[in-house]
Amino acid sequence: MRKYILLYTGLLLSVSGCSLLELDESTGLDREEAYSYFSNVKGLATYVYSQLPGDLGVLDGALRESATDNSVYVWSDNSVHDFYNNAWSPNNAVDNMWSKCYGAIRSVNSFLENYSQEKLERFRWNDTYEEDIAKATMYREELRVLRAFYLFELAKRYGDIPLLTRTYALDEINGVEKTSFNEVIKYICDECSDAAKTLPVSHQDFWAETGRVTKGTALALKSRALLYAASLLHNPTQDADKWKAAADAAYAIIKENWYSLPKTNVDPLYDKNGGNDVLKSPQLIFERRNGESFDFEANNLPISYEKGKTGNVPTQNLVDAFQMTNGKDFDWEQITPGQNPYEGRDPRFYKTVLCNGDTWMNSTIQSYEGGKDGAGTTGATTTGYYLKKYMNETVSLAPSNEKKKPHHFIIFRYAEILLNYAEAMDAWKDADYTDNDHPLSARAALNQVRAAADMPVITTSGDAFTESVRRERRVELAFEDHRFWDIRRWKIGDKTGHV
Repeated sequence: MRKYILLYTGLLLSVSGCSLLELDESTGLDREEAYSYFSNVKGLATYVYSQLPGDLGVLDGALRESATDNSVYVWSDNSVHDFYNNAWSPNNAVDNMWSKCYGAIRSVNSFLENYSQEKLERFRWNDTYEEDIAKATMYREELRVLRAFYLFELAKRYGDIPLLTRTYALDEINGVEKTSFNEVIKYICDECSDAAKTLPVSHQDFWAETGRVTKGTALALKSRALLYAASLLHNPTQDADKWKAAADAAYAIIKENWYSLPKTNVDPLYDKNGGNDVLKSPQLIFERRNGESFDFEANNLPISYEKGKTGNVPTQNLVDAFQMTNGKDFDWEQITPGQNPYEGRDPRFYKTVLCNGDTWMNSTIQSYEGGKDGAGTTGATTTGYYLKKYMNETVSLAPSNEKKKPHHFIIFRYAEILLNYAEAMDAWKDADYTDNDHPLSARAALNQVRAAADMPVITTSGDAFTESVRRERRVELAFEDHRFWDIRRWKIGDKTGHV
């Protein structure tokens, strides 16, 4: 019974509110007024953007990565430990996005039903009218993609869901039924394909604006949705046509050359000074913008640092997944006494993990037993490592000299698209297959990602190549909210439980 109550409660957020003034729930304004001023229209669109996920500690400071074999959350009173203790269930949905996503979807549906250019024509004599009306009209396409994004966030969590594409009156809500996962994915892809025809490659070309939905955003969402739909969780018979569709969707972005992969050591995404510099990366497709803060640092710095709470710490499993620079797998049996096991590793390791002896914020990490950051100290790491990715070294948590920086969460980037393509092509055909419509092989796509990190090419085939693709996703996209969903869609939870 409880699950039906939750379904009903969540869907109430998608019901059209009624009052004497016909208020728009997103703004509290009279609905006519809400769509009669450019500033209000912008505010309605901005609200939908504001609901985008930003997994910089979505679970009371814990990253969703800490529900996987990549990371552990040190403090046991956090809800992420429900994953560890098998207390996660339909009645205890730790990662419950139902109400938030349907609330955003309801706002989009209301916007699409109520926005019209005619309501804004009285401003046609304003000097900025042409630009303002072009922006307002483009919001329609942007919000269609955002609605598709929120639908995908729901479908990847819950499978079959109510597919709500209009607002509902209260007396209609009991008639809402679920739509199959595959039908939802088809709707998402159709919306993205259609909106992409109108959306620009970059808003910066028009109004010097970034951070908004673009053609690339729409196609990246389509790529991810079709990859998930082709995976074992949703494609138990391994229908090859689904893998081909996923490969086609990824290549639709690759062939346009809109994005590129800079070397890891110069990519702004990996800049330890972070802030708005990350927005300059030529591989960035779409991100959740966040304001200035040092909360992420406070939640994850070692306990010995000013305001440090430790929080999310990388596991030995993840550390061992980073190969040596010669392309060989790391092997503890090859480490001799006195040898530093962290030398000569994949360059991405040094952008992701803080380990014993590293210097951070002018202090040396002492994660050895008895060290100021090691076992024996209350609140210290339980794995021997600390998180580095997304951390900004230039913030200051000292009360006398506080300094904050923006922390933008990556939603789509080009490396993911290449890895989507590599996985789909390999599953559809093999590592080296090409044809006129797919001139790039899975191997070539995978090795592009590795080349950016100055890592050797992958030469294996068959199952070994498939494992290489999966490992590459793990290290390249670590702490970007992929590992949890990859484990589920590959159905490998029974192989990743031991940390």
